Amino acid sequence: QLQLVESGGGLVQPGGSLRLACAASGFTLDYYDIGWFRQAPGKEREGVSCISSSGGRTRYADSVKGRFTISRDNAKNTVYLQMNSLKPEDTAVYYCAAVPRRPTYVIFQAMCLRGYDYWGQGTQVTVSS
Repeated sequence: QLQLVESGGGLVQPGGSLRLACAASGFTLDYYDIGWFRQAPGKEREGVSCISSSGGRTRYADSVKGRFTISRDNAKNTVYLQMNSLKPEDTAVYYCAAVPRRPTYVIFQAMCLRGYDYWGQGTQVTVSS
């Protein structure tokens, strides 16, 4: 059974940091591109970042560029989202998602924040003083 499990969420003050983890079970992440998404109450789900299966390519939404960093450790079958300089507007449930690696970088770029096959249950991030 393919499963993604997010962890690392919590309550943090504005300006603080959190590192989210997305662990896979039932399959090997080596062959999958991974995306991070978030959904705040009353808002649509928003794409945050994505990383290619090898880890060599990454993309970020403008809202998090320069503050968030996506990375992966395929040996640990885990993808991370390091979130720094957190703002109240970053408050949301954060989800990771997986899709078999896209065949070309052009497709990876175009599909970075959509078209994922497997989703985790999410982890809550709250940024508040």
